[in-house]
Amino acid sequence: MLPTLDELETAAAQVHAIMSPTLQYNWPLLAQRCGCDVWVKHENHTPIGAFKIRGGITFINDYAQRDDATGIISATRGNHGQSIGFAARAAGVAATIVVPEGNSTEKNAAMKALGVDLVVHGHDFDEARAFADRKAVEEGLYFVPSFHPHLIRGVASYALEFLGAVPDLDTIYVPIGLGSGICGVIAARDALNLHTDVVGVVSENAPSYALSFEAGEPIPTNSANTFADGVACRIPDPMAVEIINKGADRVVAVSEAEIKDAMRAYYTDTHNLAEGAGAAPLAALLKEKDAMRDRKAGVILSGGNIDTELYSAILSEG
Repeated sequence: MLPTLDELETAAAQVHAIMSPTLQYNWPLLAQRCGCDVWVKHENHTPIGAFKIRGGITFINDYAQRDDATGIISATRGNHGQSIGFAARAAGVAATIVVPEGNSTEKNAAMKALGVDLVVHGHDFDEARAFADRKAVEEGLYFVPSFHPHLIRGVASYALEFLGAVPDLDTIYVPIGLGSGICGVIAARDALNLHTDVVGVVSENAPSYALSFEAGEPIPTNSANTFADGVACRIPDPMAVEIINKGADRVVAVSEAEIKDAMRAYYTDTHNLAEGAGAAPLAALLKEKDAMRDRKAGVILSGGNIDTELYSAILSEG
């Protein structure tokens, strides 16, 4: 099910033809705060400010080779939509993106700037996704899911970079939205024959993947009411659940307050902006601080796309 090292390296070459690898840093103040050696993979430094761009590049690269490549549609809370919009513009493919009501105004603006046709529908991501699926059938568009093998191959390129630079990590903490990021890390870890523990991180208010890990099967929830929109999923993907349940060591749920604390920690210790999902891995590491003392941890700062007003309010709370 997981891609081979050759397949991952081919996908990474496609990604690196469009963007440079991101860097990973060991921040002294962050290490002091966590009580262990901490390495941050800075996916907030990609051209769209999030890791998702990598999967968009590989997916659209494959789609653009098709004879029936006329137009695509997808649903998102923001970063996936920017990824698809960025790659579609580069490939000359028309893209429609559906977002739920109340979505981030700044993420919406970023997607519009990439030339996508932005449609607002539904109360949350899953309702937006269902609408996009119906619209794809009605208008003959190709639906781009938020989880797909081609997306895994692309986003796994950050894990290849990270583990290539710091191969002796004891543990990597990864946020789980629909699952492409953590599945990419598991794929890269296994392809490189490393023994790093992979820990998934969810919000306590959107615990579907934590519940699925405990149950050994997909467990949906009735809501995903978290400000960290990148992990606001209530219907897990069955393939992602299978990969995570086989390849992850554990899934940690963190509170809204813990995520906000981690966002402030990123700002004070590194002067980096982290959105909620991007800060969740650090929140989980801080939650497990005692168990991780004197060990070597990696955290994926998966994105830095958050509205100014919300970010300012979170900093002010601290």
